[in-house]
Amino acid sequence: MFIRKRMILFSLVLFAVLVSSGCLWEKTPAEVQAPPPEVFVDYHRTGGIAGFDERLVIFDNGAGIVSGKTKNTEITLNQTDLDRITALFDESRFSLLEGNYTSRRGSADLIQYRITYHGKTVKTEDSATPPALQPVINELNRIVSLSGRSDHIPEISRIQT
Repeated sequence: MFIRKRMILFSLVLFAVLVSSGCLWEKTPAEVQAPPPEVFVDYHRTGGIAGFDERLVIFDNGAGIVSGKTKNTEITLNQTDLDRITALFDESRFSLLEGNYTSRRGSADLIQYRITYHGKTVKTEDSATPPALQPVINELNRIVSLSGRSDHIPEISRIQT
């Protein structure tokens, strides 16, 4: 009987300690992490006489990467650049374009483009590009070209990798 009372007493003390232990320490608030950046534009051009194979990925925070056959370059676009790109996509009415603009005859000398913006992808090539999409392609090509220059680029910050 004596052992039984001790076991009950021990159990009650243990229970009291466990219940009160949750109240003794302050709970640290969960850290709120910023969501990872989302892909803003994914642009890939291939082919042509020069044998292009270049890709430009821009994230919604302005960070980006230009990758080619021999090197990758990290870039940072400012809000003005992002706004200009957004305006060009809006003017092209990108969301209303079809998914594929390619010629039936095809040619190894044509440059093919794959452009993804806000989850929508449009594929086209030099001979079949809708006129409204050409300013978008020109701007993305400009960014790709600027990323490879060795002199100072005021519009785009570069980090070579």
